[in-house]
Amino acid sequence: MSKESREQFLAGVHVGVIAVERPDRAPLAVAIWYAYEPGGEVSIFSTEDDLKVKLIRAAGRFSITAQQEQAPYKYVTVEGDVTAIGPADEVEARAVAIRYLGQDAGNRFADANQHADTQSAVCIRMQPKTWLSSDFSDVVGQLGVAGG
Repeated sequence: MSKESREQFLAGVHVGVIAVERPDRAPLAVAIWYAYEPGGEVSIFSTEDDLKVKLIRAAGRFSITAQQEQAPYKYVTVEGDVTAIGPADEVEARAVAIRYLGQDAGNRFADANQHADTQSAVCIRMQPKTWLSSDFSDVVGQLGVAGG
């Protein structure tokens, strides 16, 4: 994929899967909502006591994969160093909920979680450094597979 194509794909609405190293075990890989604008940082939200946050703090980096699960298959994986871990911004967290759930459901979700443990809510930012991507559109089209 071109730089522009992969950035646009990552900016699309996909459930991401982050991976972060952990001692004496396979890397932790978990699905997560995320925010990304082309040229910017990847932002994820969680709570301070979550295992992924503890591991990301220790490692100082993580990777995230976004994929299209129907033909033509595509994926983008980025890895990079953490640039910031800080208190979650309510406006930014609401925008992510709306991104994944739509305006009405996203606002209801954000409202329902507004009174949760906001003291421990964190935003983790990562600057993509290494990109890996693939787009199987040409292959799918050549094979005449549905969706190509």
